[in-house]
Amino acid sequence: MPWYVAHLGGYLLAALAEPDVSLSDGLAEALSRVAALHPQCDLSNPGTPSATVAILRQRHGVLDHLVLADSPVVLDGRDGFTVITDQRVDDVLPDLRAEVERHETHTAGHREALQSLVLAQREVRNTPDGYWVAGADPESARHGLTGTTKLDEVRSAAVMSDGVSRLVTEYGMATWDEVFATLHAGGPRELIETVRKVEATDPTGIRWPRYKSGDDATVAFCQW
Repeated sequence: MPWYVAHLGGYLLAALAEPDVSLSDGLAEALSRVAALHPQCDLSNPGTPSATVAILRQRHGVLDHLVLADSPVVLDGRDGFTVITDQRVDDVLPDLRAEVERHETHTAGHREALQSLVLAQREVRNTPDGYWVAGADPESARHGLTGTTKLDEVRSAAVMSDGVSRLVTEYGMATWDEVFATLHAGGPRELIETVRKVEATDPTGIRWPRYKSGDDATVAFCQW
């Protein structure tokens, strides 16, 4: 996964160097270039690495966004906050998800239920009946949520992994107002530390059932 994400990110930046290239086209090109580095591998295998993608690009007085899977882009605008996120994965295999959440983390039952869910998710990943993430097939780039916002309508923005956004969406321990106040005051590091402190109060997922005690946490904060 670290290799995959690093190469996908690098190729994505290169593909989007020309501002008139659409985010979908740039992502598709990056996915194709990463896949081309492994011509002898069976990239149709369900276990092939994949990743969520969240992009915010400033150009010509506007902000373009693309979100593929559940890493959101949040815009702080004149009329409040706009959260752009793709939650299609939550609609897939609800019974298996419920079984995972029935167990405390770090238990045998939780590990077994999570393994069953992950294996089942792989079978429907990047299919019309499932959900979409960035994988070996560039077709997945066509299924991201895209849009454009006038730059003068946005005061600040955050691009983050769901390991951070869950502070609002799953834990309910902050509002977006509070999240952005933390970002303005202490930056991404302070926000991530806040998430970890909250998770530490529920290490086994009794209060907030989840896949693991703490998920990967990444934030990019932009202000104008």
